[in-house]
Amino acid sequence: MSVHRAAATGPHVLRRMNVAAVLAALREGDAPTARVTDLAALTGLSRPAVTRALGELRDCGLVEFTTAVGPQQLGRPAQYARFRAEAGHVAGVDIGPHKVLVMIADLAGRILATHRVAVDRGTAGPHLFATVRAALTAAAAEADVPLSSLWAVSVGTPGIVDRERGEVLLAPSIPDWAGLPAASLLREWLHCPVSIENDVNLAVLAERWRGAAASSATGSDDAGIRTDCLVFVQWGRRIGTGIVIDGRPYRGNSAAAGELGFIDLMGDSAPAPGPRPADGMGPFERLVGAEAIHRLALEAGAPVGVAHDIAPLFAAAGAGDRTAVDVVERVAARFARGLAVLLLVLDPGRVVVGGGVSRAGDTLLEPVRRHLRSRTLVPVELDASALGERAVALGAVRHALDVAEERVTTTHRGVV
Repeated sequence: MSVHRAAATGPHVLRRMNVAAVLAALREGDAPTARVTDLAALTGLSRPAVTRALGELRDCGLVEFTTAVGPQQLGRPAQYARFRAEAGHVAGVDIGPHKVLVMIADLAGRILATHRVAVDRGTAGPHLFATVRAALTAAAAEADVPLSSLWAVSVGTPGIVDRERGEVLLAPSIPDWAGLPAASLLREWLHCPVSIENDVNLAVLAERWRGAAASSATGSDDAGIRTDCLVFVQWGRRIGTGIVIDGRPYRGNSAAAGELGFIDLMGDSAPAPGPRPADGMGPFERLVGAEAIHRLALEAGAPVGVAHDIAPLFAAAGAGDRTAVDVVERVAARFARGLAVLLLVLDPGRVVVGGGVSRAGDTLLEPVRRHLRSRTLVPVELDASALGERAVALGAVRHALDVAEERVTTTHRGVV
């Protein structure tokens, strides 16, 4: 499949685009090495342009050249370029109210280590930051790479994030986390680019990369559905949404796009005056979040566990328990009503549902699909995420790889 780049004006921009195209073809190719002729066919570039790009990638340590000689080969042996994925590493970090999850990957995106640390609910921001540092150190040790080999780190966090300043503006689920300059503190410690992003915005990148909506160079998944317009819904105690439009994450004017949990479907009356509730929950989260589902099941007499455990409800519904089925049907109808608002506005090709509630699978999603059909104008593919709790950290790895690639393609000597 060809990896084409749009036309550019100016030699520096063109050089960057050519290097990026060759780097992508090498990194994402099926074979560990490739000839100049192969790369020219993959990228649509001329042989001289590919050769120049490979020279720059060699100079910054990302490419090495080898020769292959057959038993009866005549003439000059063929020269192959190999992408040196081991030349550097990236880290993806998922910070949440219950855990810190760190992944270390090489420059081809191969995960070398995953380290998880449980976090007590209510842990304050400064202590959580110390946990992040310890988790990064432990993950690097498990991957057997020094922290100094990190070319980029990307961090996912709940809440509204100011990406330019590298700060969380609002994080109701983590006390004293908003306003902490986590990105700059990590940058000073690690001496590499560190970015911070809303966790669901990173999860949607993971779904396009290695999840249910994994796309090819054509922008379609295995079923031929466009993946450049995608919605990812994180459905647990809280509800958030990551949006991709035309292949690019959409965050909105204030980085608050996709806050599905704050849609109000309940009634005609205005909200009560005064500050939001201390828990920061939105109206839709109070309607169909995990705690709401647990409460509905208790009221109906359906099976549930303790501490808002709703797995028994879905197990009973899957086994045909009538009371449990009725509760699930009610939840599905409510969720479809809110989700339809997004689908009618955005018209995505696919919706992927992650988070703890998504573990119910088709026991819950099949009635959601059925209710959506009567509330939307066009069909939409709705699937549960296969990535589980790895989605945010994996999306952070994908983002860190993009940052590392950007550094290579905008400098002559790459990363040092």
